[in-house]
Amino acid sequence: MGMPITIEITAGGTNAVIDHVFDYFRKVDKRFSTYKPNSEISKINQGLTESEWSQEMKFVMSLCDKTKLETDGYFDVYHSGKLDPSGLVKGWAIDNAAKLLQAKGIKNFYVEAGGDIQVDGTDAANNPWAIGIRNPFNINEIIKVVHLKDQGMATSGTYIRGQHIYNPHRENQDITDVMSLTVIAANVYEADRFATAAFAMGKKGIAFIESRPDLEGYMVDDQKMATFTSGFERYVLKHA
Repeated sequence: MGMPITIEITAGGTNAVIDHVFDYFRKVDKRFSTYKPNSEISKINQGLTESEWSQEMKFVMSLCDKTKLETDGYFDVYHSGKLDPSGLVKGWAIDNAAKLLQAKGIKNFYVEAGGDIQVDGTDAANNPWAIGIRNPFNINEIIKVVHLKDQGMATSGTYIRGQHIYNPHRENQDITDVMSLTVIAANVYEADRFATAAFAMGKKGIAFIESRPDLEGYMVDDQKMATFTSGFERYVLKHA
């Protein structure tokens, strides 16, 4: 789906296991990529009817519909008449990849795709995984480091890919008051879909994350000011 993927396994991993996970990502890309002209998503945008969709596509679209309801319509996979569920598929695919590793008995790993991350267990030093949040005004600078174990994290923003997220309620208006919004959740699927929706809300997105007891968030706005939820600091590496 046009993004790099990293897998780190601290113990028990083999090349065969990693190949198995990458094969899964290739299958997801083949079906859901908006860049490949022969993907199922591209065929839908070329006129493939819903009755011809695969069962996996129907399932993912049901998840998208559920997310739209949970976010007051701010998560919407249709833009200018085209279908693009990337704001959910990426986290969903990473979460599924993590389950594939777990099914192989892997207990300590890190899976990252396009900045969205799922971790399980601990790192090679037997510590919770240390994950950096980039400064959207200087992507070479890390402004916060959080420690995660058995959790997911996702960041939505415009500082790398430009204006690719939109407010469905104001479709022709760019989102300019927020530069990045990071969400921590029980898994990367939850983090990814709600990070996308919250970013579409603009500055009020961090209040939406605060309203959900299962989520924590960190937002950087256009004035270089950071706002975070009440429980976010418990994840922060204090000396970072």
